Amino acid sequence: MSEEQEEIYEVHLKDIFEGPMDLLIHLIKKNEVDIYDIPIALITDKYLQYIDWMKSMNVNVAGDFLVMAATLTHIKSKMLLPVQEEDEDDPRIEITRPLLEYLQMKSAAEHLLERNILGENTFSRSPDRKDLVIDNEDRVINVGLFELMDAFQRLLDKIPAFKELDVSPAGASVKDKINELLDILEKEGSITFDQLFDENATKSDLVITFLAILEMVRLAIISIVQHVQSGIIRLFYL
Repeated sequence: MSEEQEEIYEVHLKDIFEGPMDLLIHLIKKNEVDIYDIPIALITDKYLQYIDWMKSMNVNVAGDFLVMAATLTHIKSKMLLPVQEEDEDDPRIEITRPLLEYLQMKSAAEHLLERNILGENTFSRSPDRKDLVIDNEDRVINVGLFELMDAFQRLLDKIPAFKELDVSPAGASVKDKINELLDILEKEGSITFDQLFDENATKSDLVITFLAILEMVRLAIISIVQHVQSGIIRLFYL
């Protein structure tokens, strides 16, 4: 086996445009906590678990993720100390304030993307939606990287004695899997996330498939959405 084939395939998070704030928001939503009253110990522990899991999957954890982890750990340690003065600021403000600012910017960006661009700095008015009827049973939402990781973890949890992930496959194997998935999508147009994972597959095969999906997201080859009512995740060929 050549030296190139022996290299372990690695996915870079920043190339998929999901950062540490996105992971924090995901954890807050997933655990249904108040952004103004974050249970810092819980969220910090969950955040570190995601970091460890991503590393085990050969997902490159960029420095800003580690900085966030250090910040959360620092706030957690400060929360354990006795309060010296009644008017002392809540240590969680250190993360709550930038988190709120990030959510505002994210919301504004998403709002602009929904509008039709007329020129470089000019946006058309959104159409009147008074008569637009949306069937909630058919509504879908885009799936983020961390929701996708959760879905994959649920699949792994169903496998007996699945204690340790095998991430030894070389990059060529991931490329082969991408070609295989492309053949399926060219034929079917779309496929559910669960259908891509054979229950009888080896650990390596499962990991390769997941890494191939992440790579296809990075390359903008596929889009991934989730049906709101059923929770089914589906991949579409772009």
